[in-house]
Amino acid sequence: MRSDPTRTYAAVSIRSVTDEELVLLAQQGDTSAFDQLVIRHEGSVYRAALAALRAPEDAKDVAQDAFVIAWSKLRRFRGEASFKTWLLTIAWNRAMNHRRMQLRWWRRSAPMSDVRPVATGDAPDEDLRMRQLRGTITRVIEGLTPKVRDAFLLVQSEEYEYKDIAAMLGISEGTVKWRVSEARRKIKAQLVELGYLDAR
Repeated sequence: MRSDPTRTYAAVSIRSVTDEELVLLAQQGDTSAFDQLVIRHEGSVYRAALAALRAPEDAKDVAQDAFVIAWSKLRRFRGEASFKTWLLTIAWNRAMNHRRMQLRWWRRSAPMSDVRPVATGDAPDEDLRMRQLRGTITRVIEGLTPKVRDAFLLVQSEEYEYKDIAAMLGISEGTVKWRVSEARRKIKAQLVELGYLDAR
């Protein structure tokens, strides 16, 4: 007996279905349509949560929570923003709540004065210098204020458009750009001070 030809067709054609069409189907109770939305956006949602929380397990939990919330609120989604932007905003808000409620995030962020120099081992001088530079940049980024750091890390990921980041953070695109510029200025100033960059 032949298999149902519509099943293969649906699996192939789902790639050409837009988020908007999937949302409409999901709002009518089609769970498989919502599953497709999850598959499309789970990577972006997880990486946004990870940028906020810096801990993979916490980010995974927040991403799952975000999809549960999105499903429960889907009927109220009116399409003022794209589904992806709406979903990322939910994920970011969940991550911020998690960050505020769990002091673990702050305990993981050691002050720059507490960080020990990189062990030399047998690495060549240039490799050691690059590892030290990467470590220094990480510590400088950690030393930024959370608002500036969040904007900078989201932009540096090259995963999100400025409008998505603005929606996630609840600020204007201009403010996102200012925060990123401020982050870059502070990082450069620190690297100049530490002798990694020329002051020019």
